[in-house]
Amino acid sequence: MLCGVLSFSGSCRLSRSKPRRKPTDWKAETMSQDASLSDKPTLTTVGVPAENFPDERRVALVPANVITLKKAGVSVLVQSGAGIPAGYSDDEYRSAGAELISNRDDVFAKADIVLQVRTAGANADAGKDDRHRLREGQTLIGMCDPLIGAEIMQDIAGRGVTSFAMELLPRITRAQNMDVLSSQASIAGYKAVLSAAAQLPKMCPMMMTAAGTIAPARFFVLGAGVAGLQAIATAKRLGAVVWSYDVRPAVKEEVLSLGAKFLEIDLVKSDDKQSGGYAKEMDEEFYRRQREAMMKVIQDSDVVITTAAIPGRKAPVLVTEEMVAAMPAGSIIIDLAAESGGNCALTQARQVIVEHGVTIDGTINVPTTVPYHSSQMYGKNLTTFLLHLIKEGTLDGAAGDEIVQDTMVTRGGAVVNDRVRKVLGLTLLHARHDESFPAESTAVDESSTAGSAASEVVDAEQTGREV
Repeated sequence: MLCGVLSFSGSCRLSRSKPRRKPTDWKAETMSQDASLSDKPTLTTVGVPAENFPDERRVALVPANVITLKKAGVSVLVQSGAGIPAGYSDDEYRSAGAELISNRDDVFAKADIVLQVRTAGANADAGKDDRHRLREGQTLIGMCDPLIGAEIMQDIAGRGVTSFAMELLPRITRAQNMDVLSSQASIAGYKAVLSAAAQLPKMCPMMMTAAGTIAPARFFVLGAGVAGLQAIATAKRLGAVVWSYDVRPAVKEEVLSLGAKFLEIDLVKSDDKQSGGYAKEMDEEFYRRQREAMMKVIQDSDVVITTAAIPGRKAPVLVTEEMVAAMPAGSIIIDLAAESGGNCALTQARQVIVEHGVTIDGTINVPTTVPYHSSQMYGKNLTTFLLHLIKEGTLDGAAGDEIVQDTMVTRGGAVVNDRVRKVLGLTLLHARHDESFPAESTAVDESSTAGSAASEVVDAEQTGREV
């Protein structure tokens, strides 16, 4: 799945008979809001509390999403100030039709559905008090990190709450516009390149000047999932020479289409190394041989961006200390898997350190550093998902719907998701005994930290989230 990475399709046809309609934004729509909103009775009330994960600046819904939900008959409550860190004022929400509530307790008390960016296991410490605010019969939707926070999901189940973890969304065509991992991973890949360029003591493009020719910077992107592909595209725009590697041979064409070079390592005889659109986790022997093959490229690179993460597990170490020591002085490593342990052996989560003359950036939750657009994309994903549930006629959705079945974690006082039940050591509920759960970042793919830090998405249990 390629989201957020330059994609053009279709054709354009000029017409002389009709003037082209000027694009509009949500602010223009709100001017005629009273006339445009449907007369549907209120179906449910959605609450959007301010995010309380440390340094989190995103918000679950933006004003444009409020307009969409109001038209569908959904009432929206927003905690005062919730959108300000992302660049959305209370007045903008109010103009869009939301009710502003100053007290966090009241948002939870009045809402039938609570929408958050990071909740449950994705906000284990700061979100403790929110779990006490949840009540029986309420619905919680957001990034929950359910495989890491399985016990927390069990606690939420005990409170009689129905919860949906957006990280578990199946990688199928009709769910693409709900895929928070891809949308956030795309932002992470973009920002990783800008961060590297800002810290690099060199310029990225080749320049021919009177003072001589400046050679282009060399980037090596480990992982060609959403975050990796966006990183490749962004680095190419800056004029860098870009190499990439992914364990999935099938992505070679995508890498080449963006103007990068693909490192081929003949370690996998079959391309049957993926599940549900995600690369699968490999054993340690594979990673060891892979690291040996990558040494030559890494030691010649000015910037290395890593994106491999395994849901529910520590990220695989792809860049060893020996590789770091071999890199040129002043080089940069941006580790998008830092929150889950890091792909570089020396990475320290939340820290930017210098080892062997190389800067290793372990910043987590990268999408929140671009809060305006990451909130816009996340809010669109969440709105589409919620309307899908409503379309089914019930917030629990249709029993046979793959989107609902895969994302629902708790319902009726129990954990109902088999992937989470497996982590908890509980008996599986469904006949489908899929041991190869999808992943979002793998032997080399990405880590979505999007949300869970991951929180832009290797295997075994899903999301090496591409960050």
